[in-house]
Amino acid sequence: MEALELNGFWSGKKVFLTGHTGFKGGWLALWLRELGAEVQGYALPAATTPSLWQEAGLDRLITGDLADIRDLAAITRAVQAFAPDVVFHLAAQPLVREAYRTPVETYATNVMGTVNLLEAVRQCPGVGAVVVITTDKCYENREWVLPYREYDALGGFDPYSNSKACVELLCASYRNSFLHASGTALATARAGNVVGGGDWSPERLVPDIFRAWQRNEEVILRYPQATRPWQHALEPLMGYLMLAKALFEDGVQYAGAWNFGPDSSNVATVQSIVSQLAELWPTPVRWAVEPGVQPHEASLLALDSNKAQTELGWTPRWSLATTLERTLAWNLAWQHGEDMYTFTRKQIADYQGDTHE
Repeated sequence: MEALELNGFWSGKKVFLTGHTGFKGGWLALWLRELGAEVQGYALPAATTPSLWQEAGLDRLITGDLADIRDLAAITRAVQAFAPDVVFHLAAQPLVREAYRTPVETYATNVMGTVNLLEAVRQCPGVGAVVVITTDKCYENREWVLPYREYDALGGFDPYSNSKACVELLCASYRNSFLHASGTALATARAGNVVGGGDWSPERLVPDIFRAWQRNEEVILRYPQATRPWQHALEPLMGYLMLAKALFEDGVQYAGAWNFGPDSSNVATVQSIVSQLAELWPTPVRWAVEPGVQPHEASLLALDSNKAQTELGWTPRWSLATTLERTLAWNLAWQHGEDMYTFTRKQIADYQGDTHE
């Protein structure tokens, strides 16, 4: 299943996309539009200013409802009115440290918000495929060097990670109890630490780096030796598109959980990411380690994506160096006042044209 095959499949498909005003949701909304899909969004207003949603002009291109995923009646009305072929669920509270501050809101959004979305789908016959996005942090992290596989135990130490493990369980229940019998194929997708242009989220490494260096300030690292699987947003998004196509066409065979992580060469420490970006940054920069005890986050984390590579034909395309170069290029283009709609479309086209490095 190659990238070019996606073009014909998505042309004219009605796609309901939650979280379309977010970072990954914005990239996916634009890519779907490039592929010819009719996209209907459902999300809260963009959480940051600036945002990809505004800077790439997506607010003028993508229609949708600015509404809360926790509102069952509202999302049910939206799904039924649009009657989609495919649903992507990306709306979430996505930040680990924010979940420590607001655990009730995090569980309400991530768990009950997903219940509401799936209940709305259940009330809308004709939906062919649903892809729910969770995270690599949904696994019971044992701090081992082996990558996690889809059948490894779920867990999650912190509220964010645990909420996503809960989402995995509730998706399995809805799939087995309701959606399989109605002909709707449901899968969950777990990706690594995603970077790319247009992310201004607080307390995320790369946005924090760019914010500090643009102001000629020192970057403060909280977990310099933490190891993560880093990937450009387009990598898992390609996986989501391929998975949704497979679900729509072949149903039950592809229902279940899927990892979309980078190659082992893209697994690196936080300090390594900062060092590589410092070499690319056009002026001298500084960083330091924040003193004191920080809230718990996993130290070692990597995904085994053999299932997606074997059964879907998905494979990561961009090396860590290319990922960081493309991310920085987007940020610098934005700083220089370039047309970010055109620039973002160009990066999508470049990605589709590239092969594995």
